Amino acid sequence: MKQLISLFICCIATFTSQAGTSTAGVSEKGYTETQYPIVLVHGLFGFDSLAGIDYFYGIPHALNKDGATVYVAQVSATNSSELRGEQLLAQVEDVLAISGAEKVNLIGHSHGGPTARYVASVAPELVASVTSIGGVNKGSRIADIVRGTIPENSLPEGIAVKLAQGLVTLINLLSGGSELPQDPLESLAALTTEGSLAFNQKYPEGIPTTRCGEGDYIADNGVYYFSWSGTGNFTNALDPTDAAMAVLGLAFDEPNDGLVGRCSSHLGKVIRDDYKMNHLDEINGLLGITHLFETAPTTLYRQHANRLQLQGL
Repeated sequence: MKQLISLFICCIATFTSQAGTSTAGVSEKGYTETQYPIVLVHGLFGFDSLAGIDYFYGIPHALNKDGATVYVAQVSATNSSELRGEQLLAQVEDVLAISGAEKVNLIGHSHGGPTARYVASVAPELVASVTSIGGVNKGSRIADIVRGTIPENSLPEGIAVKLAQGLVTLINLLSGGSELPQDPLESLAALTTEGSLAFNQKYPEGIPTTRCGEGDYIADNGVYYFSWSGTGNFTNALDPTDAAMAVLGLAFDEPNDGLVGRCSSHLGKVIRDDYKMNHLDEINGLLGITHLFETAPTTLYRQHANRLQLQGL
């Protein structure tokens, strides 16, 4: 019910924005006005809004001020791609019921990429497009290291799980997602290379058949697939999270955003994979603190909404 209310409020805000910019007898599409609603899907340890701060910081407003109808999903902060996908599917059905639309455009960040892909694979009739931003489409080196370093069923694993559960409890308390099931080990397994490849065998749409190529732009299920990502780590000295991104980035043997390698982020049509952005910058970072000499993340989301519009989506 909480998610449904959140979706409804977002819809009302969007309608008000559109109504305020219309003129009598004229129907002119706004720059970001897509045929189908946009649903934003958060990643690992994510949320829709935390203590009033959006996970996709400032992005829903940047999109809907010029015509987009935007909804923000809330799925389990930690769990398998399939379970998160089932939660997202239920919310997509709510969006369609509220909006009267036939399909949605899914935009997922990080673990939100596979989550959105699951919905498009099992219910393609409800999805016009999937866009993966910094998506873990072929696994994360960081997840591989954590899973390979900490033995299963060991004391260190138990401690790590307790810490993760504590973080999720705090997130749920501040975001209102306390009714959602959480399982840090399931999410870790899903984000490893092994787990991602197993997922891709079941839900292959849009996945490149080569290590670092592009996937099908339009898959056999009729869904359009896009992706973009960054390869920066330390991008702004004023952002306290950048130091962690820089350290984590050292674990990779390829350009990366601190948590996901460049090639792993590829899905469908690769728009770009070398923005000066780290994993958090891709969602407009900590309160919008990003690289001073790179396109603003809000602009990239707006450009992509216009791309979807021009494609008839």
